[in-house]
Amino acid sequence: MRVTGIDHVQVAAPRGCEEAARGFYGGVLGLDEIEKPASLRERGGAWFACGAQQLHVGVADDFAPAAKAHPAFAVEGLDELAERLGTAGFPVEWDDALAGRRRFYSADPWGNRLEFVESDGAA
Repeated sequence: MRVTGIDHVQVAAPRGCEEAARGFYGGVLGLDEIEKPASLRERGGAWFACGAQQLHVGVADDFAPAAKAHPAFAVEGLDELAERLGTAGFPVEWDDALAGRRRFYSADPWGNRLEFVESDGAA
């Protein structure tokens, strides 16, 4: 037995989040939406492709944003993404504590913490 990778990561959002999820994850971040299986559609939320993995936005009736736990997205063009997020009204907080990586934090429309990481090219 061995774990071979991550299939998907789920972030929580409040009921009725679908339009904002599509605008943020599909529009601002440019992820392609994946059609949810029919058996899960009534639960709400939305799914997106993220490289070989998926990001699921799931509805939580008792929603509270994740302030510490977070997905970290590998990015090419980190500065461009930071500008897109800022222009769309999502503040960016740069962090230089990880050697060999450039990264910043931001939040989705519901306040979930998100990290965006790019190799700084140092060997």
